[in-house]
Amino acid sequence: MDRNMLHRAIRLALASGITGSLVACGGGSSDSGTPPATSQVAVPLTLSDASSEDWSTIGVKVLSIALMPQGGGSTVTVWTATSPAPYVNLEQLDQLGELLGNVSVPAGTYTAAVLTLSGNPGDVLLTASENPESGFPLAAGTSVPSGQIIIQNTTGASGSLTVPVTVDFASPLVVSATQSNALDLEFDLANPAFIIGHTPPAAMGATLWAVNFVGPVRHRPIYDIARLVLRHTYGNVNSVASDGSSFVMTKDYPALPITNPESAVPGNQTLQIDADATNGTLFFDVDAKTKTLVKDFAAEAATLAGKYVRVAARYQENGTLVAVRVWASSSFNSVWLSPEGHVAHVDTANDTIEVANEQGKATPVVVNASTQFFFRTPANAQADATPIATGTGFLANQDLVRGFKVHVSAVDPLATPLVAQTVDIETATYSGRISNASSTGFTYTHDFARATDDYAYAASYISASSANGTDANGNPVSGFKWWDFTFPTQLDSGGTAIADFVAATNGGVDFGGTVGPLTTWGVSTATWGDPANPSGWSLRDAVLLPTPVPLGAVTAAYAGGTFAMAVAGGTQPVTVDVSTTSQSATLVYQIDRTGGVITVSPIDVTSASGANTLSQNLVAGVPVKVYGIPQTDGTLRAYVLAYFTGTLPSM
Repeated sequence: MDRNMLHRAIRLALASGITGSLVACGGGSSDSGTPPATSQVAVPLTLSDASSEDWSTIGVKVLSIALMPQGGGSTVTVWTATSPAPYVNLEQLDQLGELLGNVSVPAGTYTAAVLTLSGNPGDVLLTASENPESGFPLAAGTSVPSGQIIIQNTTGASGSLTVPVTVDFASPLVVSATQSNALDLEFDLANPAFIIGHTPPAAMGATLWAVNFVGPVRHRPIYDIARLVLRHTYGNVNSVASDGSSFVMTKDYPALPITNPESAVPGNQTLQIDADATNGTLFFDVDAKTKTLVKDFAAEAATLAGKYVRVAARYQENGTLVAVRVWASSSFNSVWLSPEGHVAHVDTANDTIEVANEQGKATPVVVNASTQFFFRTPANAQADATPIATGTGFLANQDLVRGFKVHVSAVDPLATPLVAQTVDIETATYSGRISNASSTGFTYTHDFARATDDYAYAASYISASSANGTDANGNPVSGFKWWDFTFPTQLDSGGTAIADFVAATNGGVDFGGTVGPLTTWGVSTATWGDPANPSGWSLRDAVLLPTPVPLGAVTAAYAGGTFAMAVAGGTQPVTVDVSTTSQSATLVYQIDRTGGVITVSPIDVTSASGANTLSQNLVAGVPVKVYGIPQTDGTLRAYVLAYFTGTLPSM
């Protein structure tokens, strides 16, 4: 399991109280019972996630999303998938919004959501990336057979298995026509118990992968819907407005696993897409290979209906969707074919990049003098539509590195090799070991299995005067901010944030031997053109990530909130702190493999029974896997602790 897997999260963004020219999606309905109110309010619904070096596809089927009214009563189903439900690839979403539709929600107050996911064999797809980290037990591009994927916590009869996930809101969601609330539900895929690969000794059989949807889920409010970066969305155009100001499309999903040619899986949501009447929308006719800047779709109205489109859109404050760029073709394969995914390699000598796809393969793309690079900034319409660079020079100086999320549009999607017409940088993310933290910036060093992808990037913080979202109370934040991954609501911002960050990243633990010291890891999102660096990237934030410790064994039994462990190749044990404080407790899991079945059992160490279970099981010799934050005193503060029973792992 790689370090990047530690900051993976699904985000379900429900922005309520949004009015305007939204088209209600199909499939929304209420369960039996009295709804909280009779009036309906349009609510945009998105999914988002973060990336992993090891996986190119983590495909899941979300069947429905329901809200629980305050004070009890029947849940209200606000979104339902088509039948059969399409796969959503979590690996492609990283911190982007996958627009499911604008749902209709009865006005009222809600305290929780219930997500229902499909749990039958084959309903979760796992495909290794084209260049997984060293030591990952699957070869590049390997698709895990369904029989080796064990979905936890399923209910129902065989063939109709589901996984219900209840998400309690930290504060009630108020849906009304006059009040605008935004709710960000993070289904914490960063939890190392989300996907557990259990490899026994060779004679015992293949690696089994336990997928655990029921885990720590938290919410973080979205205070400005206009700042949401949406993944490109696909659809089939139903109609164009009589004045050309907009078109209506039915959302489509790409088929998974990928077909050749790729085919569309129809959804049941309709979306209204407005042209940008002020800045203009770039309209690409993929079949004719033309590009036009349009402020309405009047000229395209006669031929656009019935075509497949790919749309890069942004939300307005009133909830309308405005197109930044539109690609249209009579073939779904043509609008889909331009690669979307994470940058897997940058070759500055030959001016090419490789973009990973859902098949675990890298698509080579040539960058030429005409290639335009865009950085998605939906809160700023002009910046969102203006290229930040043109030509091959952008590949130099590590301004595009492995791990960035991009969507490439090719001059000719059927050409070999593909030549990039535009490159949309959807997320610019640097990560790795943190060093040289100072009052002006710090360095990320990231080493990959392929050494040519390595980078050491020294970046500045954004300007202290630059707007940078809000804190947990909705108050505006300026300048650099950071937080410990284990405590996302405890944001450190303001005048002391940088000094605190410098102090926090000086920690380390040392196992000695060939393992040596383990230092602080982090991940940051970068922004282009900040006053701190007008012609380059500046870091908006940093998240300190739990550092994964190699598989080890307990050397001193758990007592008084701590235990000691040693790892293979190390020469000295390290003390691990386990928190039992409610709301900030270490996440503890018992992992048992018996025969061909893996069971993942959460242990609530805040309870007397859970603490007793941990004391009884965490004794000398027990195999353990720990993820934590190195402290300045040489100890490790555990975020996740897993201990193993039954057939023991060898990874």
